[in-house]
Amino acid sequence: MYSRHDLAWLNSAGWAGALAGAAPEHAHALEQWRGHDWPLIVTRRTPEAAPGTLCLGLALPPDTGRKLRIALLVNESAVTRVEHALPLRAAAAVAPARWAGPLAALLADAGPITLRAYGSLALQAVTGLNYLTKTSDIDLLFKPESLQELDAGLHLLQAYAPRLPLDGEIVFPGGAAVAWKEWRDAAGNDARVLVKDANTVRMATTASLRDLLG
Repeated sequence: MYSRHDLAWLNSAGWAGALAGAAPEHAHALEQWRGHDWPLIVTRRTPEAAPGTLCLGLALPPDTGRKLRIALLVNESAVTRVEHALPLRAAAAVAPARWAGPLAALLADAGPITLRAYGSLALQAVTGLNYLTKTSDIDLLFKPESLQELDAGLHLLQAYAPRLPLDGEIVFPGGAAVAWKEWRDAAGNDARVLVKDANTVRMATTASLRDLLG
């Protein structure tokens, strides 16, 4: 099963198909990604995505002067491998100096809690291109495996939010994702939050999501 923010590498046939159907203004970026064998990002499925296809995205760094995001629809057979979003520990290697100390402390305090990165920090780590700016956030994925881990992870993110521009999502079993700041601000089990998963965007109660963790 593919999850939003996973990293997907295309095989040669996949790249050939992507380039054959590309708009002229997208061809250079796609050629660059193919040449370096950089991954694309798994995105939410669109209504036109048929069974056996995968929705992928590519975002150019801001220093290109173009805020260009390319959406691709490829056959699953065009994908040579898929990996989960980059572990935060790996992405932290390219973090600017102002984040280095707090990030190291966050990782030390996380203990068994696994945090992964997506967005600008992860893209810069994967490609070496300049995605990070002075206003960039640190987009994290936190996938708790129990209610205790959910509460501990949320406490961890709250503790470090004053020191780091933390953003991102809590991902519940089955791929239901909620912005961690929205979850933090939700009041009571009957509170409704915006949920994103592989196929839809919907509203759900915090109680129903906590139930997924047993």
